[in-house]
Amino acid sequence: MASVNKVIIVGNVGRDPETRRLPSGDAVTNISIATTDRYRDKQSGEMRENTEWHRVAFFGKVAEVAEKYLKKGSQVYVEGRLRTRKWTDQSGQEKYSTEIVAETMQMLGGKAPGSSDGSMPSQGSSASSAPRSSAPMSSPSISDIDDDIPF
Repeated sequence: MASVNKVIIVGNVGRDPETRRLPSGDAVTNISIATTDRYRDKQSGEMRENTEWHRVAFFGKVAEVAEKYLKKGSQVYVEGRLRTRKWTDQSGQEKYSTEIVAETMQMLGGKAPGSSDGSMPSQGSSASSAPRSSAPMSSPSISDIDDDIPF
């Protein structure tokens, strides 16, 4: 039986990107993205909001673009796959962390907040609200990441 692991989210970056380098020299950039559902409460008739936070990891050239151009508050479209990692904390307890491993990224909403010049990268970004897919980049395997804690 075939299976599909595909995630698409559009949301706002919650904090400035954090980038580090793998032993191979490849960039890994981590961000958190907030998505908010708005709905009308059936009993009270009031508008309600529910915000979900998503951890996102970019690798390679997409990581370098995310590091350079994404800022807190930027609106972004991300396609990728879910990955859950198991790790042991300092007290010996097993912990789990689920994140989106981004394969493509599209900046939305024009000029990013706090950006002084209007320059945007030519590949993988557009002020258009319709996402344009760029070529997926391969991600390194989990064993390539030299990190005890997944975030």
